[in-house]
Parts: sequence; C-alpha cells; structure tokens
Amino acid sequence: AGGGRPETRLSRRRLAVLAVFSCYSLVNAFQWIQYSILSNVFAGFYGVSSTQVDWLSMVYMVAYVPLILPATWLLDARGLRLTALLGSGLNALGAWLKCGSLAPGRYPLTLAAQTVCAVAQVFILGLPSRIASVWFGPTEVSTACAVAVLGNQLGTAIGFLLPPVLVPNTPNDIDLMAHNISIMFYGTAMVSTLLFFLTGVVFEEKPKYPPSHSQAVLQTMPPEDYSYKQSIINLFKNIPFVLLLISYGIMTGAFYSVSTLLNQMIVTHYEGEEVNAGRIGLTLVVAGMVGSIICGLWLDYTKTYKQTTLIVYILSFIGLLVFTFTLDLGYLIVVFVTGGVLGFFMTGYLPLGFEFAVEITYPESEGTSSGLLNASAQIFGIIFTLVQGKLTTDYSPRAGNLFLCAWIFVGIILTALIKSDLRRHNVNSGIMNLDVKAV
Repeated sequence: AGGGRPETRLSRRRLAVLAVFSCYSLVNAFQWIQYSILSNVFAGFYGVSSTQVDWLSMVYMVAYVPLILPATWLLDARGLRLTALLGSGLNALGAWLKCGSLAPGRYPLTLAAQTVCAVAQVFILGLPSRIASVWFGPTEVSTACAVAVLGNQLGTAIGFLLPPVLVPNTPNDIDLMAHNISIMFYGTAMVSTLLFFLTGVVFEEKPKYPPSHSQAVLQTMPPEDYSYKQSIINLFKNIPFVLLLISYGIMTGAFYSVSTLLNQMIVTHYEGEEVNAGRIGLTLVVAGMVGSIICGLWLDYTKTYKQTTLIVYILSFIGLLVFTFTLDLGYLIVVFVTGGVLGFFMTGYLPLGFEFAVEITYPESEGTSSGLLNASAQIFGIIFTLVQGKLTTDYSPRAGNLFLCAWIFVGIILTALIKSDLRRHNVNSGIMNLDVKAV
C-alpha cells in the first residue's frame, strides 16, 4: 500500500479456517449437552442420580475456570494453530474414551471422558474473536465472530435434537439402550477424528498479509512489548471491561443453566415428553443462531455496541419472565414459542459480548478478553445450575427461573453503566478507504 502504510489483503483461506473451526466447536458443544437432555435415560443406564448426570454437563464449566488462564497464555505465546490442534485433538480423544463406557456401572469412565472433552472446550471457546480479528477484514469481523460462535450453538442444537431420537428411553431393555448409546458415541468419535485431521491441514498461524489496519498495527509491535501478565492487569483496570465481565457472566451462565436443566423443567410439567424437551431445546438454540447472525451483521453495519448489547439484554429478561410464567399452562406449543423467543435474545447476546469486549480493550489480546468472559460465564453457570437445580427439585421450575430473572435484572443495570470507547473501530476507520483486495 502507498504512503508507507502496510498492505492489507483478504486471504481466501479465511473461509476454510472459519468452517473447520465452527465444525469441531459444534462437535464439542454436542458432547456437552448429549447427557443432560437425556438425564433420566442416563441416570437409569448408569444407575446414578440426576445430580450426577448434571455433573456430566457441569464438568465443562468446572474445568474451564482453572484452565482458562494457561489456555489463553498458550494462545498468545504459541499461537492459533497449536491451540486449534489441541482443542480438536482432545475433543476426538474424549469421544473415543466414551466408547469404552458403554455398560452400566461405568459412570466414572464416562465422567473421565467428558472431562477430556471439557478440557478441549477451554482451547475452543476463546478462539472466535481471535480468528475473526486475525483472518477477517474490518467490515466482516463481527459477522465472522458470530459465525464462529454459531458453530458452538449449532452443536448444542443438534445435541438437543439427536440424542432423544437416537436413544429412546427403554428402561426394560438395557442391552438395547447400550446399543443405541453406542451408535451416538461411535458416530461422534469418527466425526471428531476427521475434523482433527482437517484442522491440521487448514489452520495456519495467520494470513500472508494482515486483513485490517488494526491487525497491521498489532503485527508491527515487537513481541517484547507484549506481556501476558500485564495484559491481564490492564484488563482488570479497565472498568467498562470489568462491568461487561460480570454482566456477560450472568447472561451466559443463565443460558447454560437453562440448557442443562431444560429436560427436568419440561418433564416436570409434561411427563414422558423427552423428545419434545429436545425439540424445545433445539428451537431455543436455532432461534439463538438466527439472533447471533442478525446481531453480528447489525454490529458490522452500525458499530452500536453498547446500545445493541443493552437492548438484547433487556429483551432476554422479558423473554425469561414470559417463559417462566407460561411453562406450566399445559400447552407445549406455548413453550416452543416462548423458548424460541428466549433463545433468540439470550444466544444472540454471545457474539455481542465478545465483540464489545474486543472494542473496549483494543489493543489487548482478543484471546485474553474472550477467555476471561468465558471464565466468568462458567463460574456463574456452575452457581446458577446448582441453585436453580435445587430450587427446581425442592420447589418448582418457576422458583428456579425467577432466581435467574433477578440476576439478569442486575446484569441490565451493569450493562447500562458501561462507558463505550470503540478503540479498534477508531483505528480501522482512520483508513477505511484503503483498497482491501482478495488474494
């Protein structure tokens, strides 16, 4: 580029990187939810309590919290390719270990296998904003981040839909149940292994030319100017980021809790409706995927980060209130509609939070800010799932949901207090007339 400015181009490989990442993120999310949507089936198969089955979901949250700082350090110190290979490799390993747990009494093995998948997730969840920033241009970065998050959501959607169809509840025929579970486990293992090999083929550290001016500026900074420890300190000194950290944790933790306990909520009011519980979960997530894409496109078009985040937060609160008070009306169709509305806003919020964080913390690493956001989400997710699960069991699903509503109201107040300083956008907009060519 002329005038001493670095040349910026878009690499065609960026679409392949995004596609492969989205696919192995999908399989990891599928493995997270495949037990809890069949909590009564797996409780009977392994001869354990529903709380022990809930732990097969919560282990994803528990593993994340102590491992996220080492994982984000690895992303910053060793780069995108190694982190991607670790995520997809551990995902495949966990899937194969599950294939050894296909007999009653092997709950400890399936928990160990799920723990491996949970560790894989640590190397997956923080990558969307890094992939978007390193590979995509300024007018497509929010959409790319939304698509990367979308893969994970689609995995949750398939995790709600497929397991109840593949593994119907056959309490009187454990051998048939084991056979059905084996189809699910072996299929997942084969797909995740293929994706591990594709990751090795497709992923590169970064494109030949930076895709945006903000990336070009970061790439010209000498490595000794970057300190991981200092980056963490800078982020915690950034008051808008700290407010976002708590509000993001509340919203996403509430979504994790609702997803984990959905089967129990539905079956409490609609006995024998396991397959429909899965379909309601699917509706929740598919609506959320549409919400994510719309929010990503809207951000790329308007750059109204704070306003959009706050509006989506308020609408999520209203959606959860309506879901809570219509759950026990006796009409499943109403639950489908209210679940869809709830999912549209709650899941649509996920990429908003990532991108808002990158904007207000530039030039700090996207992996570090995303990692901290996800750690906050997991901590709130564990607390919310345990408390909501207890309230649902001891009182009713309504009591558990109202507990979440109170917390989301707190999140609205915190979001309203965030002062928005769009640092990355300001760097890019200074040279938005640059010719960005595809190579």
